Amino acid sequence: MSDTATPLSTVASEGASGLADEGSPVCREAEWKLRYITLAGLSWPCEPGVHDNTPTLLVHGWLDNSLSFARLAPDVARIGPVHAIDLAGHGHSGHRPDGQSYLLMDYVADLAELVERYFQETEDGCVNLVGHSLGGIVCALYAATFPERARRLVMIDSLGAISRPASETVPQLRKAIKKRISGSGQPPVYPDMAAAARAREGGLSPLSPEAALTLSPRNLTSVEGGYVWRTDPRLRHPSPLMMTEEQVLATLEAIETPTLFIRADAGLLSYRKDLDARAHAIARLQTARVRGGHHCHLDGDTAPVADAVVHFLEGESSFD
Repeated sequence: MSDTATPLSTVASEGASGLADEGSPVCREAEWKLRYITLAGLSWPCEPGVHDNTPTLLVHGWLDNSLSFARLAPDVARIGPVHAIDLAGHGHSGHRPDGQSYLLMDYVADLAELVERYFQETEDGCVNLVGHSLGGIVCALYAATFPERARRLVMIDSLGAISRPASETVPQLRKAIKKRISGSGQPPVYPDMAAAARAREGGLSPLSPEAALTLSPRNLTSVEGGYVWRTDPRLRHPSPLMMTEEQVLATLEAIETPTLFIRADAGLLSYRKDLDARAHAIARLQTARVRGGHHCHLDGDTAPVADAVVHFLEGESSFD
């Protein structure tokens, strides 16, 4: 792993008031070379005396990047090493080769290789996993598959993979293949980062202007005339194969790790009616209910999320 020290205010963006201030802790740009791809991310310094504690890996959601944890990471770093990962195709990480797609299970394989290559410094070789949205899905699948490596698991507005009925298998495959053949259109060019951040404020999971300004720059690259998204456009292509609900429940039932589900009262899961069955499938699950939307760990009052995560990782259990 290689890294360079960078003030968080530089890593994020100028003018991201409240999220990337002068007093923000120094974090480090990090790079992890895997067999077929190089992942990037950010590492936060630990408090003195906790360097040998279990490392915590933070895994962001779809179309986000490691700066999704700009506000949470410094709190978690009080109890041990913290590393926020840019998933493949996101942030500063590499893109999949031509002809490949961004399959869910490949993210899980990346995480498994990352842990085996770079995070075996503790005696038991375990890591804590904190995932938001897609990151929570990836971390849950990893914890189910490699229980001996997962000490504790936190899922933020995330509780298992998106599922589709078996009857939709062929239509989903057709849609994915047709999109792969047609390819992606030309990306929009924004005159400056602020304009791109304003575009990011809307969508499926809206952000405040401050949060968008913190998150967006790491997903941008400069071109003639302004900036374009550096995230791989193939990330928006449909998945060729989705899990059924039965398969999702089977993966959740396989999780042996103590698990915390942070349920945002205005998050993307707030209207889901099938969460009870999923929650009951995880044997050692606790739930912390917090105010906020899908990005409750980045936007608005994030203190309740930080408190819940830190207390849980320290071994406390008083949420239910």
